[in-house]
Amino acid sequence: MVKYTPIITFFSIILSGCSNQETNNIDQWKSEIIQVEKDFNDMAQEKGLIEAFHHFAAVDGVIKRNRKIVKGKIAIRDWYKEDVRPNETLTWKPTFVDVSSSGDLAYTYGNYVFSSTDSTGIKKESKGIFHTVWKRQEDGNWRFVWD
Repeated sequence: MVKYTPIITFFSIILSGCSNQETNNIDQWKSEIIQVEKDFNDMAQEKGLIEAFHHFAAVDGVIKRNRKIVKGKIAIRDWYKEDVRPNETLTWKPTFVDVSSSGDLAYTYGNYVFSSTDSTGIKKESKGIFHTVWKRQEDGNWRFVWD
């Protein structure tokens, strides 16, 4: 009779190592997404919505605004150039992040606050929930493909 215990033990160790490595990768990728969301939000505060949305959009990125789909990085920038007004800010923070097991797609959702000050100095706030889909680009950077 052949003893299979060493072989089974060997494959169990290999498989558990793969599982731990996959978990480590997913945790790392989630951390990357949390950081890219932070960088995106920070750029929106420091340089404005036009530059932030243009920078973090994938070439084929899409946004849905005012019941309209805006397709492509350049079109997104142009839409924000036409829509953004002085004294408007948008802040957000994800409350959930998930990443595909292959590490090439991720999505986030969380809360946002849109603030504006009208010509009389009255500040208005609108709160809601955002959802963003991220895709790892060929250069390794994460860019949104849906916002």
